[in-house]
Amino acid sequence: MTGGAVYLILGLSLLLATLLPHLTRRVALSPPMVLVGVGLAIGLLPLSDDVSLQPEDNRELITHVTEFTVLVSLMGVGLAIDRILQLRSWRSWRTWSPVWRMLLVAMPLTILGTMLLGWWVAGLAPAVALLLGAVLAPTDPVLASDVQVGEPLTDDVAEAEAEDGVEEDDDIRFSLTAEAGLNDGLAFPFVHLALLLLAGGFGLADAGAWLGWYVVGKIAIGVAVGLGAGWLLGRQAFHARKEELRLADAGEPLLAVAALLASYGAAELVGGYGFLAVFVCAVRLRASDRGNSYHRAMHGVVERLERLMTLLILLVLGMAMTRGLLDHLDWRGVAVALALVLVVRPLAGWVALAVLSRDEREDGGLDRGEMAAVAFFGVRGVGSLFYLGYAVTHEHVPDEPWLWSTVAFTIIVSVILHGVTATPAMARLDARRRAASTTG
Repeated sequence: MTGGAVYLILGLSLLLATLLPHLTRRVALSPPMVLVGVGLAIGLLPLSDDVSLQPEDNRELITHVTEFTVLVSLMGVGLAIDRILQLRSWRSWRTWSPVWRMLLVAMPLTILGTMLLGWWVAGLAPAVALLLGAVLAPTDPVLASDVQVGEPLTDDVAEAEAEDGVEEDDDIRFSLTAEAGLNDGLAFPFVHLALLLLAGGFGLADAGAWLGWYVVGKIAIGVAVGLGAGWLLGRQAFHARKEELRLADAGEPLLAVAALLASYGAAELVGGYGFLAVFVCAVRLRASDRGNSYHRAMHGVVERLERLMTLLILLVLGMAMTRGLLDHLDWRGVAVALALVLVVRPLAGWVALAVLSRDEREDGGLDRGEMAAVAFFGVRGVGSLFYLGYAVTHEHVPDEPWLWSTVAFTIIVSVILHGVTATPAMARLDARRRAASTTG
């Protein structure tokens, strides 16, 4: 394939990615589904055999590209969240109840369920099965846009949004957005645990060290760095003493990109979880002058960058599927993928939300239909590719080719199933909520 043909395909694909969100808004078809299909078609063209699309040949590249894509997405979802979390207010913490339940109950149960499937059905070693569970457990912030909150609600659009009758930041979208933002960082302790087990010699003292450092220490550092970076950048952007230093007044939206890079880099340098730091930084930055339209400008830049990175990843994923990525997929991988998407995640989410549930009439409370939606729409995506890439670049992982094929297949299943069901399901729930608010 000539260089001109490559540029033509990329240009047409980018145009398609730009149009898709508008064309598929009211139909049961998601942009990721179309982009993967385009990638499949491109992969069938007579491409040069000099470029390998096998994951084992591109571990470092996969890790870094997916890492940056997840970072961009985390900044976007953090800026989009309108619900305030006041650290000193127990009432405020309770409005985030579905999020804490999904993080502290549903995600560990999903990891455990997937691990058991990997060990019992696929015959993986316990450490590899744990890695599979940790890789596939997080809800992805990149591919879950159909069920997440949209742009930040600022003063200049608040009245127009209110006239629509349904707030976009409803409990379902909010729960899935905040879960996707936080669980990408909270899955890391289990990835590290799997790597420690693979390295061998893991005893009781090592278990204590893992709990103290990888679970508590690195999470605390990530949160602290994110809060500090978000506060400092918010002060500079909105409240700097010198007018020329207030980026919000100048309308320069690249602060969002600088914020995600700085917070991630700072957290990684001091040993914290960078993904967690980026999301917390975005949420804290959003809390600075919350109604300012500058937040929408920053979110717009991040959203466009995320769309470009997602385009690249989904096209290559589709191409790789026709060029050997699924060569090692067998009935075991198919069974694990389908069980995770259709049984493990929905059941874990339902248990987390339904047991001792919060009253649906209160903020943070969900009715049965909303619980089912939050439990079901656990989209697998780019984050899973990153975690697997991170693991195989840090430790020798047995059954690596099978893991790549199974993770890729799981993502495709999620993209198709959740892509087809998201639009009608969310439309139905929105209509029901609109009718309830009218009669109430």
